[in-house]
Amino acid sequence: MESAGQDINLHSPTKGLLSDAMTDVPVESAASARSRAAEGLSLAEEEELRSELAKVEEEIGTLRQVLAAKERHCGELKRKLGLTPLDGLKQNLSRSWHDVQVSNAYVKTSEKLGEWNDKVTQSDLYLSASSTLEDWNEKLTQSEAYKKTQETLSQAGQKTSAALSNVGSVISRKLGDMSSYSIRHSISMPAMRNSATFKSFEDRVGTIKSRVVGSRENSTDCLHSPSGAGGKPPEDNAPF
Repeated sequence: MESAGQDINLHSPTKGLLSDAMTDVPVESAASARSRAAEGLSLAEEEELRSELAKVEEEIGTLRQVLAAKERHCGELKRKLGLTPLDGLKQNLSRSWHDVQVSNAYVKTSEKLGEWNDKVTQSDLYLSASSTLEDWNEKLTQSEAYKKTQETLSQAGQKTSAALSNVGSVISRKLGDMSSYSIRHSISMPAMRNSATFKSFEDRVGTIKSRVVGSRENSTDCLHSPSGAGGKPPEDNAPF
């Protein structure tokens, strides 16, 4: 056996390395490992524990199968109800946030923050800073520059409102003038037709028209009547 191992090592590209590495690894027998693991236990107790371990592993596998079946059934129910994964994510987030709020760590942190807030607001530094800010605010609001700025803004607002109201009144007046002009124009047409000047002009036009039509009719009668120049024989003149 030793010669065969030496031949393998001689023909191997890692000659000498494997044997050196194997010499550094401690080799334990199965019996020694079992005896150290089951130290203080009898053979019957060890067999009982191994049997119980196998049962627990079998139960874990069964529970995993049941859980997978339950998850599939839950997914089918959600699909029938029209629930999307986003709805489930929202529910999980809300449930997680509720769990965080009712947790002891969150409650203790909230209480600590409330205590710190009370301590800060009741401290001398905070009170002095608040009083200083209030003094600055009072001085600022009572200063001449602040009052002048406020008056200027108020006057500018009043002028702007007056200008807008004037523009609105001018536009309304222009629209009223345009509507009254259109009404007067529509009313003035029949009044002009009933005036004496318009009637006199209309009578003159009618007289001229009747004369022109009458002259045309007379000329037509003269051309077609039998007593015309071509139909009646001329009378004999007196003898010389």
